[in-house]
Amino acid sequence: MNIDLTNTTSSKINAALVEARRAAGSPAVGMVLTLVVVTDEGNHYDALKAAADASREHPSRILAVIKRPGRSPRERRTARLDAEVRVGGDAGGGETVVLRLHGELADYADSVVLPLLLPDAPVVVWWPVDAPARPAQDPLGALAQRRITDAYAVEEPLEQLAARAASYAPGDTDLAWTRLTPWRAMLAAALDQARTDVISAVVESEADNPSAELLARWFANRLKVPVEQVVTDGPVVTGVRLRTAAGDIHIDRPDGPVATLSIPGQPDRTLALKVRSTAELIAEELRRLDPDEAYAAALRARVTAPAPAPAPAASEKAASKKKEQKDV
Repeated sequence: MNIDLTNTTSSKINAALVEARRAAGSPAVGMVLTLVVVTDEGNHYDALKAAADASREHPSRILAVIKRPGRSPRERRTARLDAEVRVGGDAGGGETVVLRLHGELADYADSVVLPLLLPDAPVVVWWPVDAPARPAQDPLGALAQRRITDAYAVEEPLEQLAARAASYAPGDTDLAWTRLTPWRAMLAAALDQARTDVISAVVESEADNPSAELLARWFANRLKVPVEQVVTDGPVVTGVRLRTAAGDIHIDRPDGPVATLSIPGQPDRTLALKVRSTAELIAEELRRLDPDEAYAAALRARVTAPAPAPAPAASEKAASKKKEQKDV
């Protein structure tokens, strides 16, 4: 059921939610959290679809905040709230409210959202694009226990990670880190089987990939080894190599949803390692609302590149040259 409200208020939106639930035959509220999606007109459809799919696992009240401050001085001075209430159908496992904040009201999104939050339930804020420089200090971010950004959504993702490290607060996370969960799980399991010390690591990915950068930082933080980053054609992270005295532990995923795991002394194995959808990533983040300490440590870690091989000494060069002449 959809209800359109023009030039409305938060109290009228709450009344419309009650009416929609009654009309759908489910007057009780069975949702476990409020997911606030701060987006724009161009991206709101995909963001809401991902949020609705995630809410089938985590029934949520989804509040989509679309700011439309206006272009002309008159439009900027005019404050108006339009809303669309959706219950059932495309709303997933909960209910969705699309909020369009016009004019000056765009600067006070938190005052509009606050009365619409589920009582005594966690709040998660997700910025699919254009996240604030300091999410925890943003008026909407300050309402949340969990704040989700995505370094893939910016033109300079590595600079974005540097900004996230400088402004990190408990509860912050990024979907570039969430994308690494299967990789980290497989690598940890492979190290448990190999039972050997890692000497260095190599991360292969497309250029300027934020997940690859976080993976390299995770190795530097957890393994305390030099990490080399190699640029490939992609897509995203294509391979990881952990060098040990017994040989290389290698996960190779050049293309598609299948990867190959190689461990010294064991036959190669084929693993499922697909690129997950945004809905799957959001659903994973909603499973835990406590601070992600591993992400914080990786975000702040510094990567040390392996030292280059030493150049041969002059005497070694001369001996090599004599040998070549003798062979000829």
